[in-house]
Amino acid sequence: MKTLLLGIDDAGRGPVVGPMILAGCLVDEHIEEELRTLGVRDSKQLTQKRREFLDEVIKEKSFDHEIVTLSASEIDSGIAGGTNLNELEAIACAKIIDKINARSKSTDPKIKIKVVIDCPSNSVLKWTDILKTYIKDLSNLDISCEHKADQNHISVSAGSILAKSQREREMDKLRKRYGAELGSGYSSDPATKKFLEKNLKIHENSGLFRKSWATWKDAESKSKQQKLEF
Repeated sequence: MKTLLLGIDDAGRGPVVGPMILAGCLVDEHIEEELRTLGVRDSKQLTQKRREFLDEVIKEKSFDHEIVTLSASEIDSGIAGGTNLNELEAIACAKIIDKINARSKSTDPKIKIKVVIDCPSNSVLKWTDILKTYIKDLSNLDISCEHKADQNHISVSAGSILAKSQREREMDKLRKRYGAELGSGYSSDPATKKFLEKNLKIHENSGLFRKSWATWKDAESKSKQQKLEF
């Protein structure tokens, strides 16, 4: 019975601007070793140029891959409706698993898939249980959620590269639309903070910002205070 490895990771979980991306990569042990030889590892340890190269290689060599995008608006809507970011990520991971599993089983009904996910929650067991409630068919799956899985499993590193590369493409689109001064989208980026403070009201309802983030709320509060002082 054939067993394949499905590694899943996210990119853009923390930024105040732009989407969060989740990606899954389906390989076997042979392909995993080939990717290791090519230098596949946690995307944060690679340059953007190297990620772009490996992104293409991974898509070419893997059996399958799937990418899910959660826009800033979708994240805000979920949180406003009582679904926290960890659960939103569980729902997105389940979508990846369901789609890849369905395609794999259509090719080989007896296939087994070992799923490894870089767990976003401090409580691994609780998050794993939540994830399983959203997966349609668990019968042929072995689910493992771990911290630092992107460092310890090549399949997850591959998912990390796919997610990070897609996030970078999405941010490139946003910078073309809103200007290079948008920055990286991360709250720690001075360019992004300056852009947010300057364009808070202009792009308030554009879906660009995650308005459920403390960074947005702080900038909004500061803007209101400045108006009062004026």
